[in-house]
Amino acid sequence: MNNNSRRQTVGVVGFRGYSGAELVRILERHPGVEVVLLEHRSDSEQRVLPLGQKPPKVVPATVEAIAQEKVDLVFLATPAEVSIALAPGILQSGTRVIDLSGAYRLRDAETYSRWYKERHTAPELLAKAVYGLPEFYRERIRDARLIANPGCYPTAANLALRPLLDAQVVDRSRGIICDAKSGVTGAGRKPSLRTSFCEVTENFSAYGIVEHRHVPEVLQNSGLGEREFTFAAHLLPIERGILETIYLRTERVEKAVDLLSIYEDYYAEHPFVRLYAPGKFPDLRTVQHTNFCDIGFVFDAESQRAVIVSAEDNLGKGAAGQAVQNMNLMLGFTETEALL
Repeated sequence: MNNNSRRQTVGVVGFRGYSGAELVRILERHPGVEVVLLEHRSDSEQRVLPLGQKPPKVVPATVEAIAQEKVDLVFLATPAEVSIALAPGILQSGTRVIDLSGAYRLRDAETYSRWYKERHTAPELLAKAVYGLPEFYRERIRDARLIANPGCYPTAANLALRPLLDAQVVDRSRGIICDAKSGVTGAGRKPSLRTSFCEVTENFSAYGIVEHRHVPEVLQNSGLGEREFTFAAHLLPIERGILETIYLRTERVEKAVDLLSIYEDYYAEHPFVRLYAPGKFPDLRTVQHTNFCDIGFVFDAESQRAVIVSAEDNLGKGAAGQAVQNMNLMLGFTETEALL
């Protein structure tokens, strides 16, 4: 806990979506915060609750209401266009923001427009936002006013790749392939034909091949060039979880324990990355309903091939859990508070 005896007030916009609802669930068990639900839609339908269970207070998602409630930090679990509209006013009022959309993850408006297929209307905030991956940017996150919470696919990919890239043991000339699969909640709660029950159940499909909007996040935070990285997303007929199988060639690596040592040194001070012995791999059940990213790999010395498996919960470390991890750093709580 932090040294401030006053409980911090945090607001959640988009609390009816999958990530927003998960966020509220985690925050309700956090001993250092009070939750206020910030309503930004007039047509939203409240979930039915059991008798005797009361939701947190609901107020409009306006700067005036946020100021009246003395909200210290606001989570935006909203589509990118909503976050772009809301964040500037909230920040100008002095309240800090953690945005779970892709609105502020990229560094320039031109790149955003290319991948999101629309113009960014608050480009001045792109340079001010801190990318909220604590394993890479922990100290910057502590003092940030605006956090761009990472995407679910890039979190698993970057945590698996960056230690090896920084150690310069990847043969980048051979390219890297990331074969990624996600549960249906990764697509959000808004209804669509692709995520309807009859389309998903007993099925397995690919989407966003090469042009998935999460690709530039991986490139930006790993240092890879676009020609070095191939990404393919797939929809699993399950509720939650991401598993990525990443294929690459190494150089100057003699044995599997060399790669393990790189990972162990890199994540020694980071509680939410768990490593497996060489030849052992995580599966989705090990990470669902947690804030962990689990990494395992196999290495063949003769061919210098490495295959890495990175798994996380797309609503946990891929969204709401990571957002709370960022909040803990920003508000001075223990980083693991409410997440273990």
